[in-house]
Amino acid sequence: MNAFADIERPYAVAQQVGPLVRRVLAHNPSPFTFTGTQSYIVGGSEGAGCGEIAVIDPGPNDAEHLSALMAAIGDDRVVAICCTHTHRDHSPAAAPLSALTGAPVIGCAPLSLNDDGPRADAAFDTDYAPDRVLSHGDALTGTAADGTGWTLRAVATPGHTSNHLCFALEGTGALFTGDHVMGWSTSVVSPPDGDMTDYMASLALLYEREQDTVYYPAHGPEVTKPRQLVRGMIGHRRQRERQILRQMEEAPARIAEMVPRMYKGVDEKLWPAAGRSVLAHLIDLERRGLARRDEDRWSLTADTPTP
Repeated sequence: MNAFADIERPYAVAQQVGPLVRRVLAHNPSPFTFTGTQSYIVGGSEGAGCGEIAVIDPGPNDAEHLSALMAAIGDDRVVAICCTHTHRDHSPAAAPLSALTGAPVIGCAPLSLNDDGPRADAAFDTDYAPDRVLSHGDALTGTAADGTGWTLRAVATPGHTSNHLCFALEGTGALFTGDHVMGWSTSVVSPPDGDMTDYMASLALLYEREQDTVYYPAHGPEVTKPRQLVRGMIGHRRQRERQILRQMEEAPARIAEMVPRMYKGVDEKLWPAAGRSVLAHLIDLERRGLARRDEDRWSLTADTPTP
């Protein structure tokens, strides 16, 4: 059965999804991208033209997607091409879009590495070369065709990757969350670059941001109750942590032994990816003094309380 057969997929079409926000869906659906990567055009509206806009997560270097972005840009001037992180479903179109528009690539820092396990998402974009790297709190500004000024502010959210950024469209309640918070699934956290300690801290940061009223993720629908979702995501991760602690309470265990017990009912093809998440949790527990490893076996420390 095709898991995406009943999902509407308006590929290569710009959709107005909020004030000053349009969305263009790339034709790259997969078990890890859902219906595909969603690029966002900020600062304009259909048919307005001659304003300043930014493009967030230009997506894969795909001719159809680039053509759709250029059609949506129209007579507007692109002042920034922003990337939340450098996985290959997010940033490769930045360079060709920059060549077509003359706009600078601005956003996350470059990052390219090979991890030591099965990939649970897209590999890193080795060609990403930003003109400017944003830090937490840095801002980009522009003026829409109707004279409305807009400001995008970077919100550092490491965890999914160490270089991950979200972007807040100030004054609108909109936050572009990349892969940190998605509208259809929890984010992949795969060591060595994916870091559960950082990921949980970034979720806590977003939960404290009461000004955000809608999330626009790179995959899946917009999130209209963001703090409720983030609270649930934190709870989900804590539940996984308790599962891991209970397994180690019974006996020292390997990750390959934990995953089948924790992910019953999940397609076995996804177990290697699930193992990366379990490893991320174990590394976090080790840092906190709650778990220790002996080669490939993990066990509780003497002072670990029963979950």
